[in-house]
Amino acid sequence: MRRIVIALVVIALLGLGFFWFSRPKPIPVVLKEVATGKVEASLANTRAGTVEACQRTKLSTIIGGRIEYLGVKEGDKVKKGQLLLKLWNDDQQAQAALSQAQVTLAGKRVDEVCIAAVNAEKEAKRQAELRAKGFVSSSREEVARTDAEVRRAGCNTAKADVAQAEAKFKATRVEQGRVALYAPFDGTIAKIVGELGEYSTPSPPGVPTPPAIDLIDDSCLYVKAPMDEVDAPKIKAGQPVRVTLDALPGKILPGKVRRVAPYVSAVEKQARTVDIEVDFDNPEGAGKLLVGYSADVEIILEGRESVLRIPTAAIREGGHVLLFNPDSGKLEERTIKAGLANWEFTEVIEGLGAGDRIVTSLEKEGVKAGASVTPDDKAKAK
Repeated sequence: MRRIVIALVVIALLGLGFFWFSRPKPIPVVLKEVATGKVEASLANTRAGTVEACQRTKLSTIIGGRIEYLGVKEGDKVKKGQLLLKLWNDDQQAQAALSQAQVTLAGKRVDEVCIAAVNAEKEAKRQAELRAKGFVSSSREEVARTDAEVRRAGCNTAKADVAQAEAKFKATRVEQGRVALYAPFDGTIAKIVGELGEYSTPSPPGVPTPPAIDLIDDSCLYVKAPMDEVDAPKIKAGQPVRVTLDALPGKILPGKVRRVAPYVSAVEKQARTVDIEVDFDNPEGAGKLLVGYSADVEIILEGRESVLRIPTAAIREGGHVLLFNPDSGKLEERTIKAGLANWEFTEVIEGLGAGDRIVTSLEKEGVKAGASVTPDDKAKAK
């Protein structure tokens, strides 16, 4: 009987040992304590935005030709009205000189015929006086008056010739403007296509020909970013924005929405978007930004201070979270009522209290309601 009791005890101990060592081990999970803080409802751009210059123009001559003068190089600062580039135009200059000479000649012709007209009018007046006294015949007076009228008409014609010659000269000056490029505003030369002596081709609308000179005004910058079309009705001019740039990691630049495009852009194989423009609140604080930098914008729609919040990533489909029960060491599913939310935090209106701890490592295998877990202090330390 004693041996049977000992055998039963040994079997029981072996069974307990097997159960102990084969039991499911608690899953280490990352827990986050529910606490108060600030939550903002925000929108983010769908694709990277771009830093743009408030003024930028891509200049090309109206006609093609060989570059005779190139007064700038890439990176130069230029003033409004400064001559940047000019094509060979000796033929136009010769035509302008000819037109100017014609203006001078026409002016001298005016002097000649108008002086004769004045003399003819004086003679006609004398003949009229003599006719009144009976010294000359009426036909003699008529001849003098006709001659005066003809010479006055010739004077007027000569003056019209001067106006015509001046108009022709102005036309040659306009033609000369077709081969020259002047800076329309103060700015920086971003790019030049062509060298001295090379042939420059005009860039008409619809033809993908690179411009001769790309001029930007980098003293005024803004961000242009695409937003999803479903978010467009929520965006208004004046809303606060946070701007981040890959070139300035960790730096947040405040700004405001300046403009929302009045149409939707439909790019092939991509989502339909609405472009917005964002001004920097403090451009000087941003430092030296380069046109073309990639930028991300976050539009702040609404914000609340000192509300219960949890990480947005901890919320499962259907508005459920996994709550850690410290007494049982198991997870419980809890349904919450959410308020404001963004990609980082979500406001909790109902379902949780301050101090509750929820699971944020939902990607781990076996993490579900009823599972035995243990806080992962190593992950928390990280």
